Amino acid sequence: MQTTWKGTISFGLVSIPVHLYSATKEHDVPLHQVHAKDGGRVRMKRYCEEEEKEVPYAEIAKGYESPDGRTVTLTDEDLADLPLPSKKIIDVLAFVDEGEIDPLMFSKAYYVGVADKAASKPYALLRDALVESGQIAVTKIALRSRESPAVLRVHDGTLVLQTCIWPDEVRPATGIAPEEDVTVRPQELRMARSLMETLSEDFDLEQLHDDYQQALQQVIEARLQGVEIPHEEDAGEAPDNVIDLMEALRSSLRRAQDAHPERSHAEETEAGEADAGEAEAGPAEEQPPPRRRAATKKATTATKTTATKATASRATASKPSAATGKKSTTAKKSATAQKSATDKKSTAATRSTTARKSTTAKKSTTTTTTRKPATPRKAS
Repeated sequence: MQTTWKGTISFGLVSIPVHLYSATKEHDVPLHQVHAKDGGRVRMKRYCEEEEKEVPYAEIAKGYESPDGRTVTLTDEDLADLPLPSKKIIDVLAFVDEGEIDPLMFSKAYYVGVADKAASKPYALLRDALVESGQIAVTKIALRSRESPAVLRVHDGTLVLQTCIWPDEVRPATGIAPEEDVTVRPQELRMARSLMETLSEDFDLEQLHDDYQQALQQVIEARLQGVEIPHEEDAGEAPDNVIDLMEALRSSLRRAQDAHPERSHAEETEAGEADAGEAEAGPAEEQPPPRRRAATKKATTATKTTATKATASRATASKPSAATGKKSTTAKKSATAQKSATDKKSTAATRSTTARKSTTAKKSTTTTTTRKPATPRKAS
């Protein structure tokens, strides 16, 4: 691996000679500029306006043009002799929690390797101290013709130097987020959390790949072979589901569950609670049906009660008639005798409707009231 920078990490009075190696590599399809008409290669030539001729790269230097039009030329030697301590030294300024550095400030990453065997012990000491404390080291470094803040952290048992941009280079986010007050219902938040957990199941960052580079390579191969270029099917416009947010969350959750059939029971319970919460927050006019059922139950109970009372009245009316016809001494025998007398008179009357029984009961009561009770005969 090619060395990018050579210098020393200064950790108090401890010095660690190190080399930096680029930790990342972008996988781009190499493209160059051509003339669209005939495909001829277009090259950028270094052309001197004063001499009106092309100059070699070795004669190129950096220059600065002042506001009044004067030009200052800076050679590589001038830049190399800058009075800058961070040019060859990575000075550790402080140790802070990783959460104190906004990831928005992170830039390019470099692996930190030891320059010789003597640096192994202090290298391991700094690495293990960072791991045990859970902190990162804040430093500064002059790299590629500019000084940048940087942090030292541990990745897979190796020190990593991550360059950062300066805090004043981060643009403020004022006016970008919605300014009006937005209320998020608890059931919407629970549904969103359930969707997040479902989408995160068995996620492996290593399985991600660059679809753009793959599609670009397919187009290049099609051009080389002279075949039709593959086109992606038109996905159409994105649905406007901002208004019905709950339905969009519910549909997204169902789709995620289809892709993750092993969804846990706890997540299903949360989804059910979200649906229940939405139902409770629904309009009031959806509630009357249970009240109508309650009224129906009351009517049914009243009907049963009335029927019971009518039956009791018929039984009460039958007892005096039985006492008159059979002269029974007990109420039970009187009721049985009355029933036998009624069965003998008319079998059809027994099977008649409730109205006819009620009429018969009324006549029996009237007869009982009109007639005087018979005087019992004296035993001879």
